[in-house]
Amino acid sequence: MAAALRHRSATGLYDSLLRIYTEGKQGILKDPFPFESDDQVHFIGEGCKSPVENFWNGSSMIFIMEKIGHEETDQNKVPQINTADLSELSQLSSSGPAAVSVTRAKQLISLYTITQNPFMTHLKISNPIVLPPLWVRCDGSDPEHTYWLGAEPLKTGNKITGINLHTITCNGPIADKTCFVTLEELKKAHKIRHHSSVVTTKGFAQYELMRSTALEDTVVESESNIYVDITWNTVDKILQTPPLTSTGTLNIRLALGDPRSPIYQLYRELQFLLVLAEGIKTGVTEWPEPLEAESPVELVQELLDDLKNKLDGFNIAVIKNDPEKVKCDTAAVDSSIKSLFSERGDLDFAEQLWCKMRRSVTSYQDLVECFTMIIKSLKCGEIQPWIHQGSSSLLSKLIQQSYHGTMEAISLTGITPIKMLLEIGLDKMKKDYVSCFIGQELATLTYLDYFISSSVGLQEQIHRVQKLHHMLEILVSCTVFLQFKHENLFPLTQSCIKYYKENPLDEKHVFQLPVRPAVVNKFYQNEYPQIWRVEISSGHGQREIKTTWQLSTNAPVEHMTVNNLGFLCDTTINGSSEERVHFIAVAKCSHVHFT
Repeated sequence: MAAALRHRSATGLYDSLLRIYTEGKQGILKDPFPFESDDQVHFIGEGCKSPVENFWNGSSMIFIMEKIGHEETDQNKVPQINTADLSELSQLSSSGPAAVSVTRAKQLISLYTITQNPFMTHLKISNPIVLPPLWVRCDGSDPEHTYWLGAEPLKTGNKITGINLHTITCNGPIADKTCFVTLEELKKAHKIRHHSSVVTTKGFAQYELMRSTALEDTVVESESNIYVDITWNTVDKILQTPPLTSTGTLNIRLALGDPRSPIYQLYRELQFLLVLAEGIKTGVTEWPEPLEAESPVELVQELLDDLKNKLDGFNIAVIKNDPEKVKCDTAAVDSSIKSLFSERGDLDFAEQLWCKMRRSVTSYQDLVECFTMIIKSLKCGEIQPWIHQGSSSLLSKLIQQSYHGTMEAISLTGITPIKMLLEIGLDKMKKDYVSCFIGQELATLTYLDYFISSSVGLQEQIHRVQKLHHMLEILVSCTVFLQFKHENLFPLTQSCIKYYKENPLDEKHVFQLPVRPAVVNKFYQNEYPQIWRVEISSGHGQREIKTTWQLSTNAPVEHMTVNNLGFLCDTTINGSSEERVHFIAVAKCSHVHFT
């Protein structure tokens, strides 16, 4: 009777997983898919992030089984924590994926294994196929603190020959460093468990670079992060510093608007551009606080008077600016990056006007008054300002017309004044970014054409300028924090440009760059790794067996994340801490052969 019930349960699991797999591949699956009364299944397709990827890099498609929902905790109650026993904190899970009991997980893995065994013909499965691997979230309630159980079919051709069973356990947070095993103990245990005489080792370490080199003893909440992943063969000891012959990958994620950024003032200039764009789109403009004591009318009048005084009797139309007198917002850029980004000395009249007005206007009426003054001076021939060729702004067109003594009539009503200011700011900022990328030989004008094209609408043009700014933020951060030179900045720039020609602005995207550890090792050689992992393996091909031991400063599995863990894990900007806590995770696997 019990066997018959077990077989029905296995068949039910198989039918559900087969349907999920079929609908998932067709893109019609409503994820998650409920299973029985308390559980649900997620289908992780190709190219999607796997929650077990740090411990297993097998099939590109997997099933994730978990409990439906989670118990809500009373947010008004603060748990009483005994810091003498930090391991108890692992039971305080935050909202997020819910786990099943270890007993239930073992049952599900067992049922899955039965369905994949070709010799279980009495199940009478009508359409037997090799399913993607199944991973089950566990609640860590057993003595070993098991948080994942997995089953992965092994096959030769289309024939299933066995199954790999995976177990991931985790302990922490703990502060006792004496609990570390030695590498020799790990290798010995692996050999005994799998009857192996020869094992190989592979190391992995991740170091956070931004915080270890950032500003003096201050922690600013930011989503920005620069870290390096390093891998190497033949590990000598636990927590070994990676050798310089290792393979490194730099990972960069930078959020715009960090006040610590050396080009924060340029970001504020871009933000004003976005304010104007939003005003055109919605009809409501949220004017920022002025940065100048003088009114915009006074500043524009000074600019016009200066041009009138410089206009000689021959009415020469080209008047160059005095670079010492024209101070653009980029003058606030930190001196350490002036070699990468510095103010241009060739600002034309429209660009000078933008610099003055963007720092002083506080109302729509300010724009109307300023542009009225400018148009009047152009019509009367009092000024003949110099402007860059190729500018597509309305003001530039009026200036060009004024050279010939004829100007079309412009009504400064509706969105026209806002659009006029937006256009000259957009032109100016495009030239700023292009000047930087070309001046540092990081890109050609042809390669940047996508970002500065005026053949698309204003909103799309601004979106592309935002992409340029994000790329510049990345380059500046790598220049300031990591002292990158052209040999590293060039491939990074090409990677960013390629990504942003094909994708929308994404401040959470992680840009990657292959890097030699020797380029960045001075920033991490005395630092504690965020993650340190050793992989011990024996056997080859499908008979390869791995044991993975990992130390990390954050919970390695999301469904065991601890509430309010930050007060225990707080580190200073230099990576030190009074009492560093960590998690230790171990991943093991074993073969079950059907033939």
